[in-house]
Amino acid sequence: MAKASTTKSTSRTVRSAGSSDTAKSGATNSATTKSATRSAAVKSATDAAPAPRVVSETTPTVASPDMKKKELIDTVVDRSGIKKKDAKPVVEAMLAVLGEQIAAGRELNLMPFGKLRINRVKQMSNGRVVVCKLRQSTSVVNAAPELAPADETPDE
Repeated sequence: MAKASTTKSTSRTVRSAGSSDTAKSGATNSATTKSATRSAAVKSATDAAPAPRVVSETTPTVASPDMKKKELIDTVVDRSGIKKKDAKPVVEAMLAVLGEQIAAGRELNLMPFGKLRINRVKQMSNGRVVVCKLRQSTSVVNAAPELAPADETPDE
């Protein structure tokens, strides 16, 4: 095996006595000019930029535990006044249709529920994670209308 030899080289700069002073003062003037130009650019950029404003983040508060299908069916029965045996297949069919449409990637615009848009979908070993954005109208959120009992519905 052959050894690689390396050589170190040094270089020297030779200046005359009169030119070194001129070179130093020229470099100082150049640096000062660049510094002044940079500070002027930064100042104009900060003057042109709008003032930052503080955005407060609101965290959702959990008032009660998750709503399960049984509780949803009971609430629908209470609000609509129909029998549980009639409401259960309708609620289950509605949930199945909603799940299928979300799986297909469709946006849902179901007032008063709101508009649901899918942002991201991540495939995992045990299922899919669908990140959605739900936009609800403030009038819907503030005033939850009660359904009229079945005997008070208008005749068509």
